[in-house]
Amino acid sequence: MGLDHAAAADLLERYGAAWQAFDGDAWTDLFTDDVEYREDPFEPPLVGKNAVRAYLLDASERQEQVEFTVERHWVVEPTILVAWHAGYVQRSDRARVQLAGFMTLEMSDGRIARLREWYHRRATPAAG
Repeated sequence: MGLDHAAAADLLERYGAAWQAFDGDAWTDLFTDDVEYREDPFEPPLVGKNAVRAYLLDASERQEQVEFTVERHWVVEPTILVAWHAGYVQRSDRARVQLAGFMTLEMSDGRIARLREWYHRRATPAAG
């Protein structure tokens, strides 16, 4: 079965839920074994499931109260294009961080083979 809008929406919902819960198993299940994950599209990628699991573990140590929302997504098989927003509280100083971004997910056999994201980050210091 081909990639369609509903399947992409389901995958993006699982992506957000895994991030929000810092669920390493659910997170790595989204990716191919040899995934290339670029948080910055101009830097070398994280490669493989162990690297993306470590990325999520690192995030769990720095973030809490994560919110992830897909504003809109498009499917141009085999790629999902996504406009998204996220927010979290930074554990170190309680600052509220807001992200607005765009990502591309190149799919292979129902899993993410390559992910590239671009985003703007804004942090608001904790009150008081």
